[in-house]
Amino acid sequence: MRVKGKVALVTGGGSGLGEAMSVRLAQEGATVVVSDINESSAQRVAADIGGDAVAMHQDVTDEARWTQILADIVERFGRLDILVNNAGIALVGTVEDTTLADWQLTNSINLDAVFVGTREAIKVMKSGSGSIINISSIEGIIGEQKVAAYNASKGGVRNFTKSAALHCCAEGYSIRVNSVHPGFIETPMVAGAVGSMSEADGDAFTTRIVGNIPMGRMGEPMDIANGVLFLASDESKYMTGSELVIDGGYIAR
Repeated sequence: MRVKGKVALVTGGGSGLGEAMSVRLAQEGATVVVSDINESSAQRVAADIGGDAVAMHQDVTDEARWTQILADIVERFGRLDILVNNAGIALVGTVEDTTLADWQLTNSINLDAVFVGTREAIKVMKSGSGSIINISSIEGIIGEQKVAAYNASKGGVRNFTKSAALHCCAEGYSIRVNSVHPGFIETPMVAGAVGSMSEADGDAFTTRIVGNIPMGRMGEPMDIANGVLFLASDESKYMTGSELVIDGGYIAR
């Protein structure tokens, strides 16, 4: 029961990594609020978890909704201890063929929403304590030519996390802010990105990626969820502004 008694909000919790994170935090004693723009998916995950888990509809690009959902959580549970900024998208596109609209959409969800969520969570947590976990990617550390906007957004999350962590320390808040950098994980997002390519390009991409993973396979969502659990728990109490890379050795080369 490594997070027993803690209240956690996981955005994009209705599928993929977010679902695994929600389940894992609940397994270790947290009361989990599963938020997602797809409310039925969030409700399914919360129902599967059972207990005190609840589902809430959330478009993370809606600034007003952030204020409302955090107020609802505090009213219902009295506190917020853990925020996992997980919601995100990945659109395939190089620097030459990415449209401005796709660039702006990707950054609004992957980066702008992380900023707003972190800012609003700090307001709620600063009178007590908390752990904010921002889901970046190895694509926020290294480049991949086919996902220019995704690279930019996740690189932004990486450095923004450090800025927020330093601010909390300077202000004397007992709030830790860290980023997680998944490698290639078998999720609907990865499958969707590959599926948006031609069959030949998708096969070549998958072959290249798996061939460059020293452990020889893509990861599983629970591999990332376990890292999030560590950062959410007091086991990581001396970590802030840190990057937790979970990628099968991909960027070690």
